[in-house]
Amino acid sequence: MRYEEPIYRPPSEADSLLIQATIGCPHNKCTFCGMYKDKTFRIRSVQEIKEDILLAKQFYGDTVESIFFPDGNSIIMKTTQLEEIFRFAHQTFPGLRRITMYASAKFLRFKSLEDLKRLKTAGLNRLHKGLESGYDEILKRIQKGADSKLMIETALRVKNAGIELSEYVLIGIGGKDFSREHTMATADVLNKIDPDFIRLRTWVPVPNAPLYQDYLSGKFQLLSPHEALRETRLLLERLEVSCLFLSDHISNFVNISGHLPRDKESMLSKIDEMLELSESRFRPAIIENL
Repeated sequence: MRYEEPIYRPPSEADSLLIQATIGCPHNKCTFCGMYKDKTFRIRSVQEIKEDILLAKQFYGDTVESIFFPDGNSIIMKTTQLEEIFRFAHQTFPGLRRITMYASAKFLRFKSLEDLKRLKTAGLNRLHKGLESGYDEILKRIQKGADSKLMIETALRVKNAGIELSEYVLIGIGGKDFSREHTMATADVLNKIDPDFIRLRTWVPVPNAPLYQDYLSGKFQLLSPHEALRETRLLLERLEVSCLFLSDHISNFVNISGHLPRDKESMLSKIDEMLELSESRFRPAIIENL
């Protein structure tokens, strides 16, 4: 495989074969994000991607069961190109069970329900989609490229196509000023979507993210560990969904995971236990090599 590093993938794709379909991110304006800042976006040719799949075949044989296609928003590729790649991957790896990639609402808007159904038929199983917040003022401030209406519309289209949907929420992205508004609106949007997975990330200042300068100047006030946990608790309280709720990332202060609604009370109890601990027991505000 020929990688143009760094390569990013969700923790849940740790066991997946990584085949770059695009280089960088076609949006690359989110103020909270430090990924892809040193890359110029381009779409790799179908031939290049197929060659990398064949290289992986030489190395892994028939053992590949899952493929994740980075970089950011590879869903931007033409539907016919993605279909060709997915079908080739299944032909190459007979034991392949899952194909996944990143997809934001900004670019999912260009995929019709029929497009998504075609991709499902070709082998696409799951999309990782960054909601971040359901509060439009925050989405505008972080330059996400989509409002809550588009977030809901595109998410429901993915679900209607039969593709699994993993929605990501950024705890603390509203800072101290908009914590409650962020949480309430995000819960409302998630309730309307009812995704297959809700995955939490807590915003951590990273030097190459535009929002980092606001953090340094004090314009953006980072939540303390207890404040972040209370935000998480409120979000969890307000959710009326049936899905997996996961905080599977080093950025979070506590690993709170379970099935909703079944495990809601036990997860709330665990948060309450953590709130009894001194804030000095939690990770520092800055995480090196995040």
